[in-house]
Amino acid sequence: MCELLGFSASRENDIRKYLTEFFSHGIQHPHGWGLMRENNSITEIIKKAECSAKSERISEIIAETQPQKNTLAHIRLATVGSIKNENCHPYTQTDNTGHCWTLIHNGTIYSGRQLMKYLYTQTGDTDSERISLALLDKINEKNPETPEQRFDIVDDFVISLSKRNKLNLIIYDGELLYVHQNMRDTLYYKSENDGIIFSTKPLDSGYWKPYPMTQLCAFRAGRKVFEGTKHGNIFVPALDYITETDAMNI
Repeated sequence: MCELLGFSASRENDIRKYLTEFFSHGIQHPHGWGLMRENNSITEIIKKAECSAKSERISEIIAETQPQKNTLAHIRLATVGSIKNENCHPYTQTDNTGHCWTLIHNGTIYSGRQLMKYLYTQTGDTDSERISLALLDKINEKNPETPEQRFDIVDDFVISLSKRNKLNLIIYDGELLYVHQNMRDTLYYKSENDGIIFSTKPLDSGYWKPYPMTQLCAFRAGRKVFEGTKHGNIFVPALDYITETDAMNI
């Protein structure tokens, strides 16, 4: 299982202690790491197919990370896709209106015919990248003009893909941070200095709450601004025993 970290706040916060703890979990998730951070108003993506807990670069990256308003981080345990830089999260693309969408995923797609066509256009070979490509196509197809319209498109997309699939997602569109969980006890959150931090596992001894199940929510400047439909498509862990070949053929 991969691990996710997301952060949204109304002002810049020093989150280096959380990044340090998060990337130390790479011992159990050794196949890659990635970080989306804001650097002088520029969104920066850094990622590499190596164990974050053994990376010589991680300590340097964390030390030089400025206080953040919006951040995503990911460590990878490969289930679908080989071990290479192209398969590391986050995935990022820009839509037709200029919004830059960045996505991290913890899970596996077992039932996803709508994603199959992206096997031939993706850069790597993960199901997570296919989710990113499919979502961007949905956004470009609808051409949303408001944050509310963007949220509704993402909500419908998540609902359509959540049945029989493990779909823990954190997505950032340059304004909204979208968060979704459909496997119990695999995502938590904590309030932090005018912001909120999300993580697959609690990152300190503070008060972390389980994130709500099977409902997409969106956050802006550390506050929840939209709630989606409670779809009820809870992922059953036993499905993890399905092989990758089986997953591709469903």
